[in-house]
Amino acid sequence: MESLRWEVERARREAAAQLFQEEPMSDVQVSPQEVFDRMPEALIPEKAGATKAMIQFDLSGDQGGKWWVKIHDGKAESGKGDAPEAAQLTLLADAADYVKISLGQLDGTAAFMQGKLKIKGDMGLAIKFASLFRRPTS
Repeated sequence: MESLRWEVERARREAAAQLFQEEPMSDVQVSPQEVFDRMPEALIPEKAGATKAMIQFDLSGDQGGKWWVKIHDGKAESGKGDAPEAAQLTLLADAADYVKISLGQLDGTAAFMQGKLKIKGDMGLAIKFASLFRRPTS
């Protein structure tokens, strides 16, 4: 039983590791959970620098839910649910749209202008956030 659990976890990690490779991802079905699982490894420490931020994500629709990302000391942590401390930024979107934004299939600025992405809080952090993580080219 423990061996099966280990194999499932290994397969999940390998799948998550592929999310942010520099390859088009248009044919891949990715869940929001996979996006958030991958964020700590996708952070570009040099770009994050001294950034300290707590970001809340409220995603609606199929596979929606709440997630958070904390950036500090050139590292990122992510989790499911409400942020464990006050968020400087909250992003609201449909789960499918947010996955597309994360994979580079939907431009974040265009999504914001179309009302598909709503931003509450620090707009400067929202603009900076996208540049802190590796993502595939579209």
